[in-house]
Amino acid sequence: MKKTYYLFNPGRLFRKDNTLKFVPMEEDGNGIEHEGQPRYIPVETVDQFYVFGSLDANSALYNFLGQNDIALHFFDYYENYTGSFMPRDTLLSGRMILAQTKAFQDKKRRMAIARQFIHGAAYNMQKNLQYYNRRGKDMEVLLEQIKIYADGIEQASAPDELMGIEGNIRQVYYDAFDLILNDFEMGGRTKQPPRNEVNALISFGNMMCYSQCLRAIHQTQLNPTVSYLHTPGERRYSLALDISEIFKPILVDRVIFKLLNKKEIQERHFDKRLNSCLLNPSGKKIFVKAMEERFNETIKHRSLNRSVSYKHLIKLECYKLAKHLLGMEDYKPFKMYW
Repeated sequence: MKKTYYLFNPGRLFRKDNTLKFVPMEEDGNGIEHEGQPRYIPVETVDQFYVFGSLDANSALYNFLGQNDIALHFFDYYENYTGSFMPRDTLLSGRMILAQTKAFQDKKRRMAIARQFIHGAAYNMQKNLQYYNRRGKDMEVLLEQIKIYADGIEQASAPDELMGIEGNIRQVYYDAFDLILNDFEMGGRTKQPPRNEVNALISFGNMMCYSQCLRAIHQTQLNPTVSYLHTPGERRYSLALDISEIFKPILVDRVIFKLLNKKEIQERHFDKRLNSCLLNPSGKKIFVKAMEERFNETIKHRSLNRSVSYKHLIKLECYKLAKHLLGMEDYKPFKMYW
């Protein structure tokens, strides 16, 4: 099974015969950089790289990665997603592009798909709150508020209205974080940059979820630039934003609750400066490890009647949407069972 590799150190990545070689750059006690112990990575084991430090690479490497269907996702110092190298799309389908575009241009069809993304996101947020409500955290008022907002999804007549409803639902949902978390407070949602520990984890986790959705889209015939809830725009893969709405509560938020309440991530794992709060290198490694474990965690799929990983569920979500666009079945978003 192919894996995701995370490059935290700056360094050089290059092809070595038919494998990959990564040479990290490390600082000694005097702040002088030197080459660290090289690591050899068998190319057949790699699905994608997440790159958090500066990376020295050349066209020979990118050609090699493209030939082996390996993606790279890049993040800046502030942990913002900045872009991806995606291999040549071998699954391109003119029929699918036409179907996606036709559904986008048909206002009724676009709204029907966009509503399903919000229904899925709202349902999974409610399932999180119900889980903690059963464990002694009083979520009844917040659940009722979310239900009231969710009841307006079908009445929305434009994507902007749906985004407004989604924003209201998420605001109520984020109010629950201070009840769920034992030692940390979220306050309001802040980003670019996040102002506290909880916001830092949300931003970082959402970017990981978005990147995983983009990878799943790339492995189907869907075009990531044609979306339905988020408006397609220049220089962004907006369909990945659509699909990630469904999975952020299931993947990102549950990991955050677990890591903070079990004290696996603490204040010492963050750097605070200039009205910003970011995970430090040790905090990133803990969070990334937990996210990767969540991506690979399996659940029993009701219709397939077998266990599948959350990572595979994202890909199945893309297949469901593709079948809907081609007129093969109605699209219904994934909803948690517990």
